[in-house]
Amino acid sequence: MSSRMPLCPAGHNSTADDYCDVCGLPIPAGGTPPATPDVPQPPAPADTPPAPSDSGPESSACPNCHATNPPNALFCEACGYDFTTGSLPRPIQPSSLDLGTPPAPGVDDPPTTEREALPGDIAQEPPASIAPPLQDSWVAEVWIDPDWYADQDSTDPLPSAGVPTVVPLRSTSILVGRTSASRNIHPDIDLGTDSGISRRHCQLTTDGSRWWVEDLGSSNGTYVGATGAALPEQPVPPGEKREIGPDDRIYLGAWTRIVIRRAAPGELG
Repeated sequence: MSSRMPLCPAGHNSTADDYCDVCGLPIPAGGTPPATPDVPQPPAPADTPPAPSDSGPESSACPNCHATNPPNALFCEACGYDFTTGSLPRPIQPSSLDLGTPPAPGVDDPPTTEREALPGDIAQEPPASIAPPLQDSWVAEVWIDPDWYADQDSTDPLPSAGVPTVVPLRSTSILVGRTSASRNIHPDIDLGTDSGISRRHCQLTTDGSRWWVEDLGSSNGTYVGATGAALPEQPVPPGEKREIGPDDRIYLGAWTRIVIRRAAPGELG
């Protein structure tokens, strides 16, 4: 006589032969569940691409190009969209349109060679900024820096260094560069007197309290250095946003230094 205990479908040995006294499942006649034949599974195709994963709460989609970005990103890593201000990225001009590479005739001549307006010409108005206006009053001080000029080995004569030019900053996105009427480029901070400045040199953005600078592929680079420290030697990589600290200065071109600060009471009228 066999002493084997009944076996329930879940694999439990049971003293009862009708219902498992461990899990309660009914025990089939004979005390042993019918064997389930092994059915071979078809192999998965070798070239099946992985299923796309949802971005979920760990990422956010760019409203401009729909690329996935970390939830705490300040700007889109794919197109440069500014999440803090909602401003679209400014296009980077090819280097042939900037300094260092002779421009093709009629493509983007220096300001001194652009023809004068003729009767019947339709004047092109500077494009209105799509960036939100600043709620607080900020200004940019544009200095002529003899020390930066000496470090650049420029062959152009240095203008007389005096008091800075104070430029009011009206919006949360500021273009720095040189005006080009032929290409309808009108920077918010026009540094046309500096021969080392590109048409679209760099972009300043703010969330209202902090400022960042981004090089737009300029020929001579954009540098950030602290007050009282040695002149910076490494430029900001193009496309990377570098936060400007309260004591930081922006160096660019052959002799230009820019200081971003809050406007003094009554300074802007």
